[in-house]
Amino acid sequence: MKLGFIGLGVMGAPMAAHLVAAGHDVSGFDVHTAAGEKLQAAGGRAAADVADAVARAEVVITMLPNHPQVEAVALGEGGVLAAAAPGTLLIDMSTIRPETSIEVANLARDKEIRVLDAPVSGGQAGAEQAALSIMVGGSEEDFDTAKPLFEALGKTIVHVGPHGAGQVVKAANQLVVGGIYGLVAEAIVLLEASGVDAATGLDVLAGGLAGSRILELKRKSMVDRQFAPGFRIDLHHKDMGIALAAARQADVALPLTGLVAQLVAAGRAMGYGSLDHSALLKVVEQLSGRVPAEV
Repeated sequence: MKLGFIGLGVMGAPMAAHLVAAGHDVSGFDVHTAAGEKLQAAGGRAAADVADAVARAEVVITMLPNHPQVEAVALGEGGVLAAAAPGTLLIDMSTIRPETSIEVANLARDKEIRVLDAPVSGGQAGAEQAALSIMVGGSEEDFDTAKPLFEALGKTIVHVGPHGAGQVVKAANQLVVGGIYGLVAEAIVLLEASGVDAATGLDVLAGGLAGSRILELKRKSMVDRQFAPGFRIDLHHKDMGIALAAARQADVALPLTGLVAQLVAAGRAMGYGSLDHSALLKVVEQLSGRVPAEV
């Protein structure tokens, strides 16, 4: 397919490269010129702007930081809805508010442009290894059209419902991930404060009912205090805000989510925003007075 790809950052760059490797004709744009040059070196084309990336595309994929960027790229002057031909499929793989996904889909309908919201889970490693989980909102027909593209990017690909549903599932994912990180952090602090080797203790937990993907992948790096991102606390802070806003929209109470959001916010306030979200361990340690307050 002829693809336009907008947003060639930590996640978008490897995703666009996988699509090139799968045989697609990819024109990519990013506000950072070097990102376009990197795509060109991988066999894609560096577009001059959003309209240039979109002009010849059958499918446009956006992978952007938050809803203001999605709104600007999709709805702004020279954006996707202005530049794309009728019948184009717009797939937004950013993590944003469900209401923004619904608004973009509604406005796109008037332009005869189809839309899917398809946020992902798996972080930088998942993007680089083409092992993302992709949760997709929109019509079944458009999902079927996009599925070969998703298969070049991920391993778990599920159509979860209508427009906005992908973003709701992603919000649920992020609240669970944040909660597990917080509890693993508390387990490490408890083990170490009790004189028990944390690595050994977590090995036991990982083999029992407490086992999780986070324990599988992150227990060693957390015990070793290695917090290179991964997925930054700054981004998880944004995502917890989306989860809380979705809860308000659905008129439900999520008390544990609120507490986890405060822990993530505390990590950001303590100066850990650029670290991996597993650095919630540093927040829990400081609450127990077990480490100095430096980053």
